[in-house]
Amino acid sequence: MSKGEETRDRIVDRAFRLASRDGLSGLSIGKLATELGLSKSGLFAHFGSKEGLELEVLKAGAERFTEQVLRSSFSAPRGVPRLRKLFRNWLAWVTDPAQPGGCVLFAAAAELDDSEGPQRDFLATSQAALMAALAKAARMGVESGELRQDLDCEQFAFELQGILMAYHHSRRLLRDPKAEARAKSAFERLLQTSAMS
Repeated sequence: MSKGEETRDRIVDRAFRLASRDGLSGLSIGKLATELGLSKSGLFAHFGSKEGLELEVLKAGAERFTEQVLRSSFSAPRGVPRLRKLFRNWLAWVTDPAQPGGCVLFAAAAELDDSEGPQRDFLATSQAALMAALAKAARMGVESGELRQDLDCEQFAFELQGILMAYHHSRRLLRDPKAEARAKSAFERLLQTSAMS
């Protein structure tokens, strides 16, 4: 890896942490440059614009989520064991110290939902891919015989994501000490209603 690539990775990593805490709109080229001991122009040269930096932060977030939550759940057998591991990984993702303000993707979704541009386009595309991956994981549960044959897998994915969004909100904003227990209870209920009788 070249020195330029190392510097770029260091910038994206620090920007990712800041965006988790302050949101994409809270990213400041000047503040980031100061924290990393770089000149503004040197930092700017890596991304071309603040919007370019924001897009790289979103890409880094999507890659990290895919690696830490989705791919790492693939070691579990298909079906309910994989869904359980995916759920546990996602709970851990929300409390990952690398994201001091919580999931940067959830935060960005709230920031970008009514805007236009490449940042929103990327996030919407990656979130649609996530929903497809969750539905596929549910379909594998149907194929394994653990979940009902008539299960609406897209609805399962919608409800699973809803549980994790509610968990993030309750834990981060409301600081509810029961947030994790409530999320686990909701997930178990979703599995029960989706299971073969």
